[in-house]
Amino acid sequence: METESHNRPNSREQQIPLRDRKKLKTRLTIQQQAMRLFRAQGYNDTTVEQIAEAAEVSPSTFFRYFPTKESVVLTDFYDPMVIDLVLSQPPELSPLDALRKTVKEGYENMSAAERESEMERSRLIMSVPELRTAAMGNFLNVFQLMTDALSKRTGRPAGDGDIRMFAGAFFGIALAAGMIWLEDPSKDLIQLFDDGISYLEKGLPLARGE
Repeated sequence: METESHNRPNSREQQIPLRDRKKLKTRLTIQQQAMRLFRAQGYNDTTVEQIAEAAEVSPSTFFRYFPTKESVVLTDFYDPMVIDLVLSQPPELSPLDALRKTVKEGYENMSAAERESEMERSRLIMSVPELRTAAMGNFLNVFQLMTDALSKRTGRPAGDGDIRMFAGAFFGIALAAGMIWLEDPSKDLIQLFDDGISYLEKGLPLARGE
């Protein structure tokens, strides 16, 4: 069976109990083998049974880790780490600077293989209509996690309108930067993020007709 060289997230595995590390390893293996099959024969022509066989698990085990075939693509193992990074930033940083530093640190902590894997996953999501549709539900979950983290950092109540507007603006920047990067991988993703955050800091000049 083909193996992947970028099992993730290695830097935190030692902090996880052994039983949970084994579960994480199984989840990663299933996802990696699924992506390999999607690459080789296409998303629509790949079945759950084929993924399970490649990952050396039963179909029932697959469904214990991923409720649907779509979820094996949509599950992002980095989301919880990003939220942790937001909460761990120095309290004196503004929310925008905390997010800027989070993006930079998160990207720098990824290996080249991990970055390539994330790009491939993003391209697949954008190219398959049912994945694009299903991704909206995942986006809403991450959006809620981010607003909760920003609420804790700022001391504002959960559900605060300003927090949600701010998080929405940031996610808009993230989406725009990601789309530009997917279209032209030669561009520096972190610079695209930083340029977008700087644009937000300037008060969105285009909104004023500038």
